[in-house]
Amino acid sequence: MSNYKEQILKEIGIPLWRTRGKELSGVEREVSEKFECWDKVTEDANVCESCPLHLTRNSVVVGKGSKEAELLIVGEAPGAEEDKQGLPFVGKAGILLDQMMLSCSEYFGEAYVVNVIKCRPPGNRTPEKIEIDSCFGLLLRQIRLLSPKGILALGRTAAHTLLKSDAPLSNLRGKVHYDSIVEIPVVVTYHPAYLLRSPQEKVKSWEDLNLLKTIFGDVN
Repeated sequence: MSNYKEQILKEIGIPLWRTRGKELSGVEREVSEKFECWDKVTEDANVCESCPLHLTRNSVVVGKGSKEAELLIVGEAPGAEEDKQGLPFVGKAGILLDQMMLSCSEYFGEAYVVNVIKCRPPGNRTPEKIEIDSCFGLLLRQIRLLSPKGILALGRTAAHTLLKSDAPLSNLRGKVHYDSIVEIPVVVTYHPAYLLRSPQEKVKSWEDLNLLKTIFGDVN
């Protein structure tokens, strides 16, 4: 792990990354268990007041799906319907995402779905830096708990957060990124909400899903 990544994890209080199955010392296990608990992540998210979004939210949207999944899907932020129900991707964009993943379920199995930030920005605007930074520790704890085989980043906010990049989405697509902040392979694609507005781009997202298959052993 690079010094840059170590510093980021240190600053937000996250123990250094451990791969699944690696033996921990007694002290390391005690520290790890403090963080590596799904209920604790949910509890901390529900009481979080780290940014102003806690003043306008109806729900904290932590995540959904199998906690044994090998694929993690990371979106941007909850929308209006997600804020009502407390679950990510339950509106029209969620239906499209479900259809996309169903078409590839034989390769990826079940997935776990989260957003970069857990509270809805007013008017569904793009999350601001303070909001992303405030939620970043929760996202890293979720990734650590799941320890997925691969990550699918939906849209610019998710891609920039995971890759610590400000490059255009078009430059981040089309490759597997092995240098993500969490050192897990990341494939970038369009957010389903964008695909609903620009259906002609769906073919590119299909190309991205085929690229994602290479992480899971399919190279056809």
